[in-house]
Amino acid sequence: MTEYGMACLVRSLAGHDKGNYYIIVREDAHYVYLADGRTKTAAKPKRKKRKHVQFSHKRDEALAAQFADGAAVQDEAIRYFIQKSLQGGI
Repeated sequence: MTEYGMACLVRSLAGHDKGNYYIIVREDAHYVYLADGRTKTAAKPKRKKRKHVQFSHKRDEALAAQFADGAAVQDEAIRYFIQKSLQGGI
């Protein structure tokens, strides 16, 4: 089983959002909670089963630290990380 982590980039494999990219903002035993900073914000993330996302090794350490501290994460930072990751900048 692949290890998921906070602030890791994932791609949706199933559902109406298939092919969309998100970051993990929270996780539990069966689900990951995802945000893209636009339609799904950090305050109201999308719940998705672990088997329905493809894990990426790209991770934003600054966002991960904010999630771990319980600090509020701005959706602009999430959008910026996803955009830069997809362009190959990170």
